[in-house]
Amino acid sequence: MKLVDPEETIVLVTGQPAVNGERDRAFADRLKAEIDARGLGHAYRRAVLVSDRWYLENELFQMNPTIAIGGPGVNEASARFAESLPTVLGREERVFVQADFEDEPKRAALWGVDAAATGDAVDAFMTEGFLDDLLGRVWRFRVETFL
Repeated sequence: MKLVDPEETIVLVTGQPAVNGERDRAFADRLKAEIDARGLGHAYRRAVLVSDRWYLENELFQMNPTIAIGGPGVNEASARFAESLPTVLGREERVFVQADFEDEPKRAALWGVDAAATGDAVDAFMTEGFLDDLLGRVWRFRVETFL
């Protein structure tokens, strides 16, 4: 039995606990709870949470829509995404949301200059339409489900 669907399951990536002291994990847990609630119990319409090291070592999960949480200095996935993703929200050079939902796979990096700013980036992603946009593109009606 498969555990994730590369078209529907959102992968949330945080840095190693020793690096970020679990700060970003709390933000990721909050985002995961929101995504899971919006999935309305569909088997694969949910989020899974992994470390950056695990994510980068498992290419299969890199095909999923992915949200990296934490800055490039503490999250290697964010560091890689920061080089290629456009900044779609920047506040006072402290809070950053970088995203590309047009291309495949869909990617976002949510981070700030400190833990509080990273929390603000996650909040902005959830409340200012970015999460709605991502899920609307990923969780579209799939005809093959009913054939």
